[in-house]
Amino acid sequence: MHLKRSKKPKTWPLAKKGTKYLVRPSHSLKKAIPLLIVLKDIIKIAKNKKEVKKILNFGKIKVNGKTVREEKYPLILFDNLSLDNKNFKLVLKNKKFDIVEIKEEDANKKISKIVGKKILKRGKIQINLADGRNYLIGKEKVKVGDSVVIDLKQNKIMEILPFKEKCRILFIAGKHIGEEGIIEEIDEKSKIITLKVGEEKLNSRLRSLMVIK
Repeated sequence: MHLKRSKKPKTWPLAKKGTKYLVRPSHSLKKAIPLLIVLKDIIKIAKNKKEVKKILNFGKIKVNGKTVREEKYPLILFDNLSLDNKNFKLVLKNKKFDIVEIKEEDANKKISKIVGKKILKRGKIQINLADGRNYLIGKEKVKVGDSVVIDLKQNKIMEILPFKEKCRILFIAGKHIGEEGIIEEIDEKSKIITLKVGEEKLNSRLRSLMVIK
């Protein structure tokens, strides 16, 4: 099933005019962009779908360390993409998805936001991440809204980035999407978060924010 260009997510960096239909990611339409568009329209290593399929069939593309052969594969924020000894990360820039080149050692880790947490039998704690990963953790103090740095090679959590005052955040939704700021105050009662973005003070909520440092 394809997607009408006029209905594409605002984060896709594509012109308004062009082919009527676009490839749809296999899932997570609102949060993802299909690999085909990344390779053809952002990195521009292929001119058309046929060339993208050829590259994928040769097994030249890895996402987060795993070979991907599906052009509809959904890339989400901070996913890593590797090809021809070059490594890239999907980021937000000027409210749109973009690709930046990164060092090889940085391609082995990624940040993801904790979107769920539950206590299992025997007191074990499971956290659910925005990218679909789940991890069991020990006695570490974590909460929904924190971010984690994942070691992709060993598939384990390297570091916890707590959602707290003075931490650096990224807007991942809303009219300020892609902008960075610093948390100045968290009102636990109203759940309103006050941030400083450049010289401006803004209010937001947890769902629109992600800790990045």
